[in-house]
Amino acid sequence: MKLLLIGILWYLAIISSSFADENITDRYFPASFKLGAASSAYQVEGGWNEDGKGENMWDNFLHDNASRVADSTNGDIACDSYHKWKEDVQLLKEMGAQVYRFSISWSRILPNGSTNNVNQAGVDYYLNLIKDLLANGIEPLVTLYHWDLPEHLKELGGWLNPQITDYFAEYARLAFSLYGEYVKTWITVNEPNTTCLLGYGNTMDAPGLVLIGDGVYQCAKLQVMAHAKAYRIYDEDFRATQRGKVSLALDTPWSEPASDDPLDIEAAERELEFGFGWYANPIYLGDWPKIMKERIDDRSKREGLGFSRLPPFTKEEINLINGIFDFFGVNLYTANLVSYTADYNISVPNYWLDKGNNVYTDPSWPASAVDWLKYAPFAMRKLLNYIHNTYNPGEIFVTENGWVDTPGIIDDQDRTRYHRVFFRVYTKQMKKGSLQGYLSGLLEALLDDGVNVVGYTAWSLMDNFEWTSGYSNRLGLIYVDHESPNRTRIWKASGKYYKNVIETRCLLDTCREYGLDGNRNKSNLPEFLRI
Repeated sequence: MKLLLIGILWYLAIISSSFADENITDRYFPASFKLGAASSAYQVEGGWNEDGKGENMWDNFLHDNASRVADSTNGDIACDSYHKWKEDVQLLKEMGAQVYRFSISWSRILPNGSTNNVNQAGVDYYLNLIKDLLANGIEPLVTLYHWDLPEHLKELGGWLNPQITDYFAEYARLAFSLYGEYVKTWITVNEPNTTCLLGYGNTMDAPGLVLIGDGVYQCAKLQVMAHAKAYRIYDEDFRATQRGKVSLALDTPWSEPASDDPLDIEAAERELEFGFGWYANPIYLGDWPKIMKERIDDRSKREGLGFSRLPPFTKEEINLINGIFDFFGVNLYTANLVSYTADYNISVPNYWLDKGNNVYTDPSWPASAVDWLKYAPFAMRKLLNYIHNTYNPGEIFVTENGWVDTPGIIDDQDRTRYHRVFFRVYTKQMKKGSLQGYLSGLLEALLDDGVNVVGYTAWSLMDNFEWTSGYSNRLGLIYVDHESPNRTRIWKASGKYYKNVIETRCLLDTCREYGLDGNRNKSNLPEFLRI
């Protein structure tokens, strides 16, 4: 009820400005704010079986059936970053990136997923990349798991086998010991929601299981527990000497109530709890969201089960998982409208029936090259405030945010607009492109609302292998010619714009207030930025 009341007041307070014809903010990024780009191992590296690398479940999933990808491609070569990593570091340097988020391929350093078989060539690959980033003034932000589970562990049951949390913990321990001297920000698990719903809930992603009524919940618990064990290892054995930070990256669209009807507001809150709070609540507040426990417990009983399909945490597990964060990593791309609907009848157990609401998008929102990604930049300021007010995580780092266009586009003005409004809230001025837009919304959350957002890595550095969309969807700031043996890289308009933003710390030609010198009108800043 408390969250419902907060939601109603919040909705009424800002709905009038969310869809207004806003201008781009003309304020500087604080000197302490980090700007960079992101990628992941399977999507850019290639070299899928080189130098001792083991097979991962995406290798197997796509080699087994090429039709699982829209263009029948795979990540065998991808952007060939396994061989072109030095060139990629120089692109980041040219961009002016302060931080580069990338992931380690678990099976590249541990071919079967276990520390009983360490692949030195894989270890050296990441060590060389990390050292070269640092030599060029770029901070490495390292993700341990970005969906590419070693195939051997998948065959043991993957994220349905409780022992996987121990395998992951030992993998994390090895990574901390190998790279922790150089890496000061870690993401343990990327988007567990996507892995569990699309990999264990339907056949879209690897491993392609259809366990939408129960397997998705088991997967969720084990990913939370894997993060917890890795975090505790860092906290107990490495933090004192390495002095880094550890969290995970959670994804969600913003859930916008379809109206100011309290039922729609409650439905939107429930949508956030089932998709976002599902993982955030255990880590930041200590247990599954109350609404999830109540609804799944009740529906499980009415389905004839003597237990809940949502596996509970024991007291010992709650002690392990509660407060296992140093910041909040969040991936956001778009928004949905959510309205109330009468509860679904009991039938076959199903996550979508468990949450019970109506989710859709506004047809007036401009669409990208894919249906799911609509231009809704108001989402970012709202989500950042929601995280700040609900979970009180201290620092927030936006670890992904991007826009999809089609192959062959270099002058990608839509992407420029998308990112620009990210730091503002919303704009109907569709001239500058999407990059400019979303960046504007973040700045207002930071400077006006006092939300401690510390960094942003755009998805993605370059056009890469976008999972079951293959190379048909492009989210890169840099174009990659995947038909070329050299995988030629070409700067897009959005990449050039973003380069200028990083250099000037400004979204427009000129800005005011807090700037590069760190001394402009500090009285206008939130307290935590007055340093």
